[in-house]
Amino acid sequence: MYEEFDAIIFDMDGTLIDSGQLHQHAWTLTLEKYGIPIEPALMRSLAGVPTIETLAILIERFSVQPSVSLAKMNDYKESVVSATFKDYVKPTVLAEFALSNKNKRPMAVGTGAYTQEAKNILSSCGMMELLDHVVGADQVDNPKPAPDTFLRCAQLMGVAPEKCIVFEDAQTGIQAAKDAGMFVVDVFQEFQITNDYFL
Repeated sequence: MYEEFDAIIFDMDGTLIDSGQLHQHAWTLTLEKYGIPIEPALMRSLAGVPTIETLAILIERFSVQPSVSLAKMNDYKESVVSATFKDYVKPTVLAEFALSNKNKRPMAVGTGAYTQEAKNILSSCGMMELLDHVVGADQVDNPKPAPDTFLRCAQLMGVAPEKCIVFEDAQTGIQAAKDAGMFVVDVFQEFQITNDYFL
């Protein structure tokens, strides 16, 4: 499958890992704690955008005057994720595709999550041993929807962008992959993978 590509890049949340309920839980607690309205459609549209950027968008959108810094709100949300991820996450059907490509083509995860959080989640799902690299939002100056995350994956794998295939679920990530000059697969259309996140 997709043999014409030399390297594989997966988004993590909602693509390689079913984690929608984890992030919905963490965001719900965070937004309620800091008095920010929860608008499910808006949250879905921001899937793949790093936590701190999402917070900034929400604060501006709802004209909230936060009582603490963006960094403190970010830390709280990440602490909820760290404390509860084992209760929520599991691999998607793409895990079988990743397993079938182990030692055949280089594979990376390019995610809007922070690198250590991503590695923890991937490890708990038995995925880390299949991957050559994990590129989180903290490794690039401009995370998704910018193409930098995927371009960094290609650089680390030593493969030209046009020879990489990206698997994504979020429109922000799909656009980022296209802007990186990569072939992108919408995992909902091709594999019926649905991100169970603020539905």
